[in-house]
Amino acid sequence: MNRNEKSDLLNELNGLFSEAEIVVVSHYKGLTVAEVSELRDKIRKAGAGFRVTKNRITRLALKGTKFEAITDLFKGPTAIAFANDPVSACKACVEFAKENEKLIVVGGAMGTGVLSVDEIKRLATIPSMDELRAKIIGLLQAPGAQLARVTKAYSEKEQAAA
Repeated sequence: MNRNEKSDLLNELNGLFSEAEIVVVSHYKGLTVAEVSELRDKIRKAGAGFRVTKNRITRLALKGTKFEAITDLFKGPTAIAFANDPVSACKACVEFAKENEKLIVVGGAMGTGVLSVDEIKRLATIPSMDELRAKIIGLLQAPGAQLARVTKAYSEKEQAAA
């Protein structure tokens, strides 16, 4: 990688860290290319991004961002998942790590706060925004559907009595 490519990567990562609300850091030692591609696809489907990182450049890109406190996590074969929805990146990484022991979640950050592995696992248990929206819509529709069933039952009862 030449100097210009490194500079471009540094700027790209810095922009990514500036825009993201959450970053999940993991080690992927031993994952095959196919497994990394599968992980990348799952993370994208969850609405997050995934990137294998170069530690030195990533540590430089973290400077001046809200995620500067996680610089120490970038040792070894490191990858990041990032998103604006705090749940999606956590959920995708934790679920993949359950299926594949070669992916190890080592920590992360949300806003200016550092997240431990346990906190990331707790965030992964929260329903996603789409799931929450579906539940809210279901709750809003339930009274109307119940009223329609009751009205129909009374109507059928009156017709049977007549």
